[in-house]
Amino acid sequence: MQTIKVAIIGFGADGLSVYNLLKDLEGIEIACFFNPAQGPAGNYPASYEGIKVFYDLNAIFDIESLDVVINTVKDREVEEKLKKVRGNVSVIETRAVNLMVRLFKEKQELLKIKRIQGELSAILNSVQEAVEVADKSGVIKYVNPAFTRITGIPPEDRIGKNVLEVSPDGALAMALRQGKNVFGHRTRVGGSNAEVISNASLITVDGSVEGAVVVFQHFTDVMRLMDELRQRTTMIENLSDKFGQVTTCKYTFADILGNSAELKKAIQVAEKAARSNSTVLLLGESGTGKELFAHAIHFASPRREKPFIKVNCAAIPENLLESEFFGYAKGAFTGAVKSKIGKFELAHGGTIFLDEIGDMNLNLQGKLLRVLQEMEFERVGGNQTIRVDVRVIAATNRNLRELIRQGRFREDLYYRLNVVEITVPPLRVRKEDLPILVNNLIVKLNRKLGKKVKGLSRDAEEVLYSYDWPGNVRELENVVERVMVTVDGEILTKNNFVQHVSQFKTVPERDIDLLPIDKMEQIMIKKALSKYGSTVEGKRRAAQALNISLATLYNKLKKVKSEDSSI
Repeated sequence: MQTIKVAIIGFGADGLSVYNLLKDLEGIEIACFFNPAQGPAGNYPASYEGIKVFYDLNAIFDIESLDVVINTVKDREVEEKLKKVRGNVSVIETRAVNLMVRLFKEKQELLKIKRIQGELSAILNSVQEAVEVADKSGVIKYVNPAFTRITGIPPEDRIGKNVLEVSPDGALAMALRQGKNVFGHRTRVGGSNAEVISNASLITVDGSVEGAVVVFQHFTDVMRLMDELRQRTTMIENLSDKFGQVTTCKYTFADILGNSAELKKAIQVAEKAARSNSTVLLLGESGTGKELFAHAIHFASPRREKPFIKVNCAAIPENLLESEFFGYAKGAFTGAVKSKIGKFELAHGGTIFLDEIGDMNLNLQGKLLRVLQEMEFERVGGNQTIRVDVRVIAATNRNLRELIRQGRFREDLYYRLNVVEITVPPLRVRKEDLPILVNNLIVKLNRKLGKKVKGLSRDAEEVLYSYDWPGNVRELENVVERVMVTVDGEILTKNNFVQHVSQFKTVPERDIDLLPIDKMEQIMIKKALSKYGSTVEGKRRAAQALNISLATLYNKLKKVKSEDSSI
């Protein structure tokens, strides 16, 4: 094939359009550009995409074997020079060039439209919803693959038909007839048994209606999506309820203060129990810190990252206790408009702390026993068995053995709960822990109340040691805070405590038979040790109360030890 050598005059938009039209054509060689209008001065390119650019039109006479000159510039001087081109060079004038540029631009627009059509077709073919398009007279122009999948109608049986005839009750026909969009229309597709939910919209160009498009889904698909939405909504509601009820443990064994032998023994057993999944039964008087132990056991266990759920069995009415434990199904009773997750289900994977277990009614005790044995239950009003993995810690200040004898507590439940038994000692048997407890309370209450209390006077300490604290640590916290609320000084005195607490025990005066001094000494020493304890701290307190030194007390104890082995 012979190559045609071409020169293009003009480096503007028209010249480049001609270049883009010709550059990829086989047998065409673009020899050079001429840009005479710019002149030789200035920063103009010497070449464009490897093609030489001339700024002097006279150079055209030096190009060998030139076949065609295309002029895109309207300039009389350029046209006069082109008339002098020698040989067999063909000159294409500006009018012909305009035609070429127009054809090129239309070609570009056509390619752009085809690309858009291809992209749109790919999108419509991939969507799961059925799509049907008709012109303004109702003639169907397009259906996507989902249309055939949902209706069972092949494209060749639909395209070219009039939708006003084949499916007159559909959303597409309604939109064309009424001249407005249609939403949520439920109907059967004409020529098919498919029941669908459809939306139709008008197609407008420059304000004129040119057709309409309908998008629809099978009704069963819509219902399935609605069911899934309801399920997800219920799940979100349950998770929201669960999030609002789930708590984490707040205390560790480091928060249990005291150095008494009884307390240390209880902590040692609790630390060993924490490493297992065994059920723990915490016994002790009210206010001794049983809940503190429950928190610490959970924190020290492998379940520390899981929920810690507390249930006060004495605080919940008996008729609500079962639903609190196990939850209830929607419609289980009047007002149950949705299902509720119970405490055991909330505690899955973690620990549930059943406080005041001795106050639980017998009926619920039987259901609790089943959960402890099988780790499964049903919600109130439900029939679905729910399996859980829960570690149980129970606590009570009641004598469970006595309740068993009275028939108020199940013996089998007692043995199921009493795998590891921990007795939390009362404050009256560990009075040597009073200093560390009171000092810790003072530090915390100083921050809380904005005080600057530094400690207790000796007579205030004696008042605290002389009291048996029937309310235990909880009562101690209450008393110290009541005193610190009103005190202004830095030292808490006896008068501060007596002023706010009238129930402190005082030792009544009574007649004492005359005894030898040494016998009286023994009685007073024995009484002091009985009151403060036989530990080193207790002996120090006893020596202070007797107004003797600790060394003197030890000497007197050594002297009378052979006479009274109980000292």
